[in-house]
Amino acid sequence: MGKFIRLLALILVVIGALNWGLWGFFQFDLVAWLFNGNTTMIARVVYAIIGLAGVLCIFKFGCCWCGMCHDHHKKGGHGK
Repeated sequence: MGKFIRLLALILVVIGALNWGLWGFFQFDLVAWLFNGNTTMIARVVYAIIGLAGVLCIFKFGCCWCGMCHDHHKKGGHGK
């Protein structure tokens, strides 16, 4: 999987976490506010994409997201 997809997934998960934080602290849903409600088609697509990014992050948890660690390991880094 490309570095771009990993970075995009991480950014989307952070956005989702911030949205949940906004909801928890202020009962404000940023996605719903941006897209005129949480049941509009575009809002549902945004929620779904963020959810898919979360699933991707579950599978990649513990791995290097930026891809630099992989390159670093190839070059003998991290104590090798």
